Amino acid sequence: MQRKGNKALIPFAKSLRRAMTKEERHLWFDFLRTYPVRFYRQKILGKYIADFYCAKARLAIELDGAQHFEKENEQADAMRTAFLEAYGILVVRITNLELIRNFQGVCAYIDLLVKERMT
Repeated sequence: MQRKGNKALIPFAKSLRRAMTKEERHLWFDFLRTYPVRFYRQKILGKYIADFYCAKARLAIELDGAQHFEKENEQADAMRTAFLEAYGILVVRITNLELIRNFQGVCAYIDLLVKERMT
């Protein structure tokens, strides 16, 4: 993978942390921030920034709003996923709607993935 700390992306990652979406804030403050295995927000991974990343489980979580279902964004997401998966990182895409409708289920799913990937 390219340099872990891609310096060109640091200011952008910081701005994304400050301007998290409502759904990102909900997942972060109500689950991931206090999860027993450490997660990072807006983590730089090569030439990309993952919404949330757990290094021990090699798991990236992407929250997708409506814009991710536009053709050009779907292609960009596929390229990002392929890039990260080439380095053994599992990319999980969760829609904002799914998070809102089934928050506890999403949290249970993330917990299951982390436990499976750490064994």
